[in-house]
Amino acid sequence: MGKSLYFLILVVLPAVSVFSQNLSTKNRKAIELYLQADNFRVRGQYAQAIKLLQQAIEKDNQFEEAYYRLGAIYERVDRKLASTAFEQGLKLAGSTATQKAYRWAMGENYLRSGFYDLAKTSLENYLAVEKSDKAKIDKAVLWKSQAEFALTHAHADAGYIVKPLSDTVNKFPMQYFPVVTADQQQLFFTRRLGTGTDDEDIVVSQKTNGRWGTPSSISQKINSKSNEGSCSVSADGRYMIFVAGDINGHTDLYEARKMGDDWSRPVNLGQNINSPFWDSQPSLSADGKELYFVSARKGGVGGSDIWYSRRDSIGKWMRAVNLGNTINTRFDEESPFIHVNNRNLFFASNGLPGFGGYDIYMSERSASGWQQPANLGAPLNDFEDQFSFVVASDGGTALYSREEAGMKSKIYQTSVPKAFQIKSKGNVVKGTVIDDQTKKPIESEVELFDLQTNQRISVYASDSINGNYLIVVPGKSEYAIHVSEPGYLFYSLHFNYEVKDQDQPLVINIALQPIKKNAVAILNNIFFESNKHDVTAKSIPELEEVVKFLTANPTTKVEISGHTDNVGDESYNQLLSQKRAQSVVDYFLGKGIAQERLTKVGYGSKSPIRPNDTEEHRQANRRIEFKIL
Repeated sequence: MGKSLYFLILVVLPAVSVFSQNLSTKNRKAIELYLQADNFRVRGQYAQAIKLLQQAIEKDNQFEEAYYRLGAIYERVDRKLASTAFEQGLKLAGSTATQKAYRWAMGENYLRSGFYDLAKTSLENYLAVEKSDKAKIDKAVLWKSQAEFALTHAHADAGYIVKPLSDTVNKFPMQYFPVVTADQQQLFFTRRLGTGTDDEDIVVSQKTNGRWGTPSSISQKINSKSNEGSCSVSADGRYMIFVAGDINGHTDLYEARKMGDDWSRPVNLGQNINSPFWDSQPSLSADGKELYFVSARKGGVGGSDIWYSRRDSIGKWMRAVNLGNTINTRFDEESPFIHVNNRNLFFASNGLPGFGGYDIYMSERSASGWQQPANLGAPLNDFEDQFSFVVASDGGTALYSREEAGMKSKIYQTSVPKAFQIKSKGNVVKGTVIDDQTKKPIESEVELFDLQTNQRISVYASDSINGNYLIVVPGKSEYAIHVSEPGYLFYSLHFNYEVKDQDQPLVINIALQPIKKNAVAILNNIFFESNKHDVTAKSIPELEEVVKFLTANPTTKVEISGHTDNVGDESYNQLLSQKRAQSVVDYFLGKGIAQERLTKVGYGSKSPIRPNDTEEHRQANRRIEFKIL
């Protein structure tokens, strides 16, 4: 599948027309060896091609075209030897056209070897004589600017601490495109055996006691005899989009869902996402509602561009749009990764200021759109290709894959220096949802609201088989979580991450109560100002959830009760609790709920649910309850 699943691995090296006729040697044996080498070259059999070209040069050490072809092949296996071959060939190059070809090849090879001063000189010499080939001029200008950028920044160590993952993970000749779940307990990646024509499969490793386990095939329903490559999973690891190809090399994006421990059969994402061209390298937002991917389709900014789609109100993917020229360049962008905070996009590009080849960049989304990408610096970025930079939910660590010589690659882990750490981390909340009576798992809807904006920002679902849920609470704000399922009282939670993020996943197991007489739900997201009885604006999402519940259950009658802590005069507490209950009832009446369905009562401090011995406990006792009558 070539570029579609991994890097741009070309097995056919570019031919140079100036060398196609009138070879510089008259030695028949040298010419014969040269032509034989070409047969191996086009099939990617580089060792045999190199041996034959060396023999051709032994027959005639002035055979200039053999040096060029040898250097072009060495670029795939050993750039130092490529430089030597190009330098020897340049000494023999007679015409300006031939010299230009060498300057061009040497400029790129020096850049990709980290010899930035030599690259700059070669490219300047090339640009001084090339006046007509605009495509090559543009690329030479880019390479020259990257050499200059690298000369300025190569020694500015950003402070990355990089190490490969264990041999348990890096057990294959090639592994790349890592993806982790938000709780950092599952690692998905693509494995390849490195033979050039072997099958690519998606594998998964589970973390146990802080260590990644042996990778195994994700599912026989997903992996096949064809290639399955880069994948992305939702924060909870239960929804996947991945790329798969057919025998003709065409690639499309597919989706699959996990119920319990079993993955569904893949479904093609259809024409709104896929095109007749190369489509690959997906990245899902944490809630699975936004998709970023790479495509070479028409209508883009450059070669490979990053494209974007959202789900509509009925869950269908909308027609993909180009992410625009703030992110995309005239060259190639690859391996997008949208952080679980849904604000920071990481990607690889070979068309922005950098160190040569593909570097990793980050852009932050603001109200005005995507900001100018920032190169993530050395030594993370260097003259090699870096891909698929995946930042953990806490923003402090990352995984990425790195190409090595000889058709090999590894997955690395690195710390993220403070200068490049994201401003908004993703706080993970997870657990199980069960029936309070039967203790059986429940498939329920889990909604996340930002209380500062009173907006619902995402919707998740607990697993129908095991009841597991996982949500990501992004950024610094105050949040409410509502858990609901027909036939049950809804459940609410409150999180305040305005000041401090949660360092570790917060585990909260939820037991939903069936709707029956005397069942009680605490409205954890009803707020009042101190010593006042009017509900505040950030209570609206919770109040609306109750309205939705009462509308869906039109025969249900309920008691709304107010409660306080034991601080102050009890008669005052009694009156305050009753007024607060009345404020809640008034809101429901204003939404059309019939008076006869609502009963209000104030209990003051008479029914605490916690001892009134700490401020945290007293706050829990200051509450509104919702009771089925």
